[in-house]
Amino acid sequence: MSRAPLAKLQVYKRRMGWSFPWASSFESDFNYDFGVSHTKEQWESGVVDYNFRAWTVPQASEQTPWLNELGSSVGADWPTYRQEGPGMSAFALEDGVVYQTYSTYERGVDAIWGMYPWLDRAPLGRSETGIWWRRHDEYDSE
Repeated sequence: MSRAPLAKLQVYKRRMGWSFPWASSFESDFNYDFGVSHTKEQWESGVVDYNFRAWTVPQASEQTPWLNELGSSVGADWPTYRQEGPGMSAFALEDGVVYQTYSTYERGVDAIWGMYPWLDRAPLGRSETGIWWRRHDEYDSE
């Protein structure tokens, strides 16, 4: 599930050549209810609830150029970008009742992103410097 409008998600899904079902939480409280999205007011308060704990929002002086680069890579500044935290939940529908069967946040999400567990076990780890990942249609043509 993503927060973008479903029509926008479907365009991206076709671009990437994906065939899985994709849902949108656009214009709903879903992400806020599960503590992965925060309003500007919540963010500016300095502490938000995330991953079942109070999380202190980094002040501008604590932000690194890399964080600003990360935000700008998707057209946002760091505070706006971070108002959406990573999280994943699984649900089951049984006899008309929805059950939350699993949830994970922050680095716990990495395990379901196929390449991260492999890179974490490599001799140099992820060797991250700046924005290092690209989509398949963004690779150099060399």
